[in-house]
Amino acid sequence: MTRTPRIEIRYCYQCRWTARAAWMAQEVLTTFTDTLGEVALVPVTGGTFEIRADGRLLWALAEKDRFPQPKELKQRVRDAIDPARDLGHADREE
Repeated sequence: MTRTPRIEIRYCYQCRWTARAAWMAQEVLTTFTDTLGEVALVPVTGGTFEIRADGRLLWALAEKDRFPQPKELKQRVRDAIDPARDLGHADREE
C-alpha cells in the first residue's frame, strides 16, 4: 500500500546526481516529517532531475535549467501537500 503524500525525486545516476537527490530528500524529510507518507529516490538516465508530489511535477531541471535551492523545494512541496503550513525562515524574503 502506498502512503500519501508521496514525493518522488527522479535523478540521472549516470550524471552522478545521487548525492544531490539524497540531499534534497533529506531536506524534504526533515521539514515534512509529520506530513509525508513517502519520499522515493528513483534512479533514471538521460540527464533527468525531477521532483514530483503524488505524480504532479513540482520541478524539472529540463524546464528550469538549474536545480532547486532548498528554500524553493520546500516551498513547492509545501504548496503541493500542505498549503497552510508555515515554513518559518524558508518563507522569509532574503
